[in-house]
Amino acid sequence: MQGNYLETEKISKLLFKFSLPCILSLLISSLYNIVDQIFIGQSELGNNGIAATGVVFLAFIIAQGVAWCIGDGCAAYLSICQGRKDTEQIHKGIGTSLLLTLIISIVLTVIFLVFKHPLLMIFGCPNESYDLASRYFNYVVAFFPIFILMNMMCSIIRADGSPNYAMKAMILGAVINIILDPIFIFSLNMGIDGAAIATVIGQIATFILCFIYMFKTKTFTLKKDSFNFHIKEFLKIFILGISTFITQISIAVVSIVCNVMLKKYGLMSNYGDVIPITAITIETKIYTVVINLVVGVILGSQPIFGYNYGAKRFDRVKEAYLKVLMITLIIGIVSTIIFQFFPDLLIRMFSNDTNPLFYDYTEKMFRIFLMFIIMTLLVKMSSIFFQAVGKTIFAMISSLIRDLVFFVPLVILMPYFIEKANPGTGVEAILYAAPIADALTIVILVFLTISFFKTMNKIESA
Repeated sequence: MQGNYLETEKISKLLFKFSLPCILSLLISSLYNIVDQIFIGQSELGNNGIAATGVVFLAFIIAQGVAWCIGDGCAAYLSICQGRKDTEQIHKGIGTSLLLTLIISIVLTVIFLVFKHPLLMIFGCPNESYDLASRYFNYVVAFFPIFILMNMMCSIIRADGSPNYAMKAMILGAVINIILDPIFIFSLNMGIDGAAIATVIGQIATFILCFIYMFKTKTFTLKKDSFNFHIKEFLKIFILGISTFITQISIAVVSIVCNVMLKKYGLMSNYGDVIPITAITIETKIYTVVINLVVGVILGSQPIFGYNYGAKRFDRVKEAYLKVLMITLIIGIVSTIIFQFFPDLLIRMFSNDTNPLFYDYTEKMFRIFLMFIIMTLLVKMSSIFFQAVGKTIFAMISSLIRDLVFFVPLVILMPYFIEKANPGTGVEAILYAAPIADALTIVILVFLTISFFKTMNKIESA
């Protein structure tokens, strides 16, 4: 019934049904860190607290890479199998994925806790913020198995035709976090420890709801045999989701390099190292909200793309793609207007710092660094679209080319030469690396997209 619905229902109605809950789920998910940032920034911890949690956020990005790699791979696998009317092996792939996700998350937690100090240094943690970052890190990383499984199961739940359930699970966790944050941070005077504990409790609540759902799924049924290490099925899932993992790791690499460069050149300028790290932390939180709007649309569309591509209903694939493209462009235009004309409103929401140097640099971060945000959104949309239709190579190219091929070299080389020519300005030169990388990437992305649709048209007319 679910499969037939994906093949016959209006695309616009399907997008509303699947994407809206997905968007809300991801936006609510981003609240976990945003709420912490807002309460911490308005507390006595100030910018040091914001910088500390911003640095630790890089660990979350890596953990999400593991969760979304396997979760999105399961979602694409489930949808494609349904489109091909081949549903016998679904439970084996998902059961094995759940088991291996648990094992991988435990290993990752141990590695992170053992190597906490070098990791925080690699992440570019300012010296003044180290103690706060270390304490926050201890709490959130200890519960990474919960966090990773929670995110992984949410992807499966959405693909199983229950996006509203995934949304409600995320809402529960976010509401708990929002309620507990001011209580722990201000009323109980627990500071950054309270922010971390509130976040963890919210994640546990979401995990419990997701775990319960695994026993009442719609399109597959987990059995004892599901957890017998069906490596063949898992490899198919992993291949489908690998572009998501690469994307997340590339985001982590980009963020690490960016933080290190901001810290290095910030110390050579009037800004120091805390202001640039705080600025990019605030920018990242707002950017995450915008990117999650697009990711929510395209992830919610994943069952539509996957099923209809597997069923060779290419006309519906094209129609859904054009609608998603239009939504992405609208989000990009609106966000560009906000970042260019109203950055001060966003900054004041996160920090009560009155230092004019802080406001000066953070406004530049929004206006320059996010100048071509619309192109960044198109790259993200295309990567997930290619993944949904099983074009893993295209998805990987879309994910890597912007961040690793263009941005990282630019963020290293540009400040080096600018600093030599005009001492003290290297930290500002870093900001131009993002829009230049976006402009170069969009050219390659257009070529990949045209190539894909030409090939699909040939198959359709054959």
